[in-house]
Amino acid sequence: MTQPRAHKSLIEKVVFSRQYPVILGDTVGVTSTYQRLHAHDALEINMIKSGTGYYMINGERYDFREGDILLINSNDLHCAYETENLIMLVVTFDASWFMGMVRCDPDVLSPFKEMGLYFSNLLDRDNEHMGMLRALLLQMQEEHEGGQRSYTSLVYAHLLQFFVYINRYFRMDSLQPSKSTVTATQLEKIWHVTRVMEEQPAYPWTLEELAALVYLSPSRFSDIFRRTAGMSPLLYLIQLRLENAYTLLQTTDRKILDIALECGFRTLSNFNRLFKRHIGTEPRNVRTQTALIDSKIVSVFERLGGVSEME
Repeated sequence: MTQPRAHKSLIEKVVFSRQYPVILGDTVGVTSTYQRLHAHDALEINMIKSGTGYYMINGERYDFREGDILLINSNDLHCAYETENLIMLVVTFDASWFMGMVRCDPDVLSPFKEMGLYFSNLLDRDNEHMGMLRALLLQMQEEHEGGQRSYTSLVYAHLLQFFVYINRYFRMDSLQPSKSTVTATQLEKIWHVTRVMEEQPAYPWTLEELAALVYLSPSRFSDIFRRTAGMSPLLYLIQLRLENAYTLLQTTDRKILDIALECGFRTLSNFNRLFKRHIGTEPRNVRTQTALIDSKIVSVFERLGGVSEME
């Protein structure tokens, strides 16, 4: 049985360069975009370079750790959360880049087309061929960032090889049925609610009001939301508000009290308490800390298989 998919009308469109339809790079931690339930029309590959966390994909939880590789299909409703020191390589690309190859090898994109049937979003970390996949992704990133002559062709070649090895070595004839009981209709309802919350995060939403948006009882809505997003509706709302506050703290010189009230927090003390609990520091420290993102990028080329096992 195939996994439920998000409704096409809600799918986000990723804009690519026509000549080179791929976006590739490291992400430190989990940005607010990744923490929000979303789906897009592109295909995505994640390799965990360090740290731990988990993905919620179509209502199923996938815990990941260093060295893991995940595939995100187009239409997959998903969000990611960091638990500790997460750095991951994210490759997002347009499937149409490989349409010419599909005419020669119809199975080349099977890992995505047959997701939930013969392939899992989280690749088997114990598979003896994982080293080859990690090496290909790291070589792909090296070519992409090096920008030498004809680097786009090598990125294409590495990505194509990556698909071939997944199709050849990671296909499962008896994939266990998904434990998720979240249906496609339920996924669409939860996504609709999260969109409303994102558009009006400062509104004093109650659980009853959120449930009423999709004609569910509060208890039923809360249960489906938790299984889909990995947290309760009101906690999801708090995180949205904190993300907005964090952005305003970084980009404006407005008073902290004004930011707290605008983002939906009733008192400054409540805002400070929640901010420190979820962000890990006090709001006033955001403006005094220097972003040291580059220093957190670690060298993992050799540690995760930078030298291809095929050599």
